[in-house]
This record gives sequence, C-alpha cells and structure tokens, in this order.
Amino acid sequence: MTLAHALVHVIDDDLSMRKAIGRLLESEEYSVEQFAGAREFLVRAPHTGPSCVILDLNMPGLNGLELQEALVGRGRAEQVIFITGGASVPTCLQAMKAGAVDYLSKPFRDEELLYALEQALKRSSEQWLQLAQRKKVCERLATLTPREFDVLKLVIAGMLNKQIASQLGTTEGTIKVHRGRVMEKMGAKSVAELVILAQRAGIVPTSTDATKV
Repeated sequence: MTLAHALVHVIDDDLSMRKAIGRLLESEEYSVEQFAGAREFLVRAPHTGPSCVILDLNMPGLNGLELQEALVGRGRAEQVIFITGGASVPTCLQAMKAGAVDYLSKPFRDEELLYALEQALKRSSEQWLQLAQRKKVCERLATLTPREFDVLKLVIAGMLNKQIASQLGTTEGTIKVHRGRVMEKMGAKSVAELVILAQRAGIVPTSTDATKV
C-alpha cells in the first residue's frame, strides 16, 4: 500500500477555508474530498487505503472531538489533524491524547499543514502495511491443521522437538514432520522468522515448562 492510494478528507463548515485547503492539497497532487460537516463524512464508506482527516474542531452539530470519538468507536483508522480558530489547551490535549496527529491554529502556514499531513499519511500507510501483513499471515495460518497449530505455538515458545513430543504425547519423529509442515505452510525459513509471523497475527506462545523432557 503506497501513498499513491492515499486520500485526504477536509471537513470544515467554512466554505472558503475548505476550498483553500482543497486547492493547496490538490496543487501538491493529493487526492482530496471535501465535506461541510461531520455527519456528511460519516455516511461515506471508509477509504480502503491510507487516509487522513483534516478536521475543524468547532463545527455546528457534531463537532470535531465528537467525530474523532465516533471514528475511534467504529474502529476507523483515519489519522486526524485538527484545525481550530481558538481551542483551549485542555481541548487540544484531549484531541492529542485521543490519537490526533497534530492541531493547527488558524491561520496556519501552508508548510505547517503539509508537514502535518505528511506525518499523518506516513502513520496511516504504516498501519495499512501492518494490516496487510497480518492478513497474509492469517491466510497462511488457516492452512494449518489443529495439531500443526499446537506445534507452532510450542515452537515459538522455544521448545525443542523432544520437549514438544512429550508435551503433546507423541513421538519426536512425528513432531519433526509437523514442524516441517508448519515451516513450509507459513513460509518461514527459521524459528526467528516464524516468531515474527506469529507476532503479526497476535499469536501467544503456549505457556509451558520448557525444561520438560
């Protein structure tokens, strides 16, 4: 997923501000969508790629902080940059604690917005890369049998074939076969690589006594 797939949403009830930001971003070759309010934006299907919301903090109806809260509550991944004409320090701190990339006081310089946007899309791109990697690992995990999955969790826990065989009540030769299939199906060339793949999928190693033989 590259920034060529990125989309920037500009949400501001001030038409002149909205258009000015839109022109600036389009001049920098960003793909841009503009919205007059938060509710209008929420009915749009989430963008399937890196994205950022440049969001006016003080809007009628659903304000910026409420929209940020709604996005978090829905599990949305858009990165948020707040723009404000006069927010208090506690309000700005609340926005940052909730995950906003930055907040800019109006009027702000073009360079400030472009820098914040670069950081936001970089963060969003990294999130999408992690999601893609997780999806790929989960697809590989789905090809494992239940026993192979058990072996995987014991392998990433640092256990040897002999120890795994004792833990699962089978022979060391059988474990060697299962282990080989796990490595092949997961596309891992080493235990270290298998551990990394498992971590991407959120798999926790089986808790056991590694000294058991």
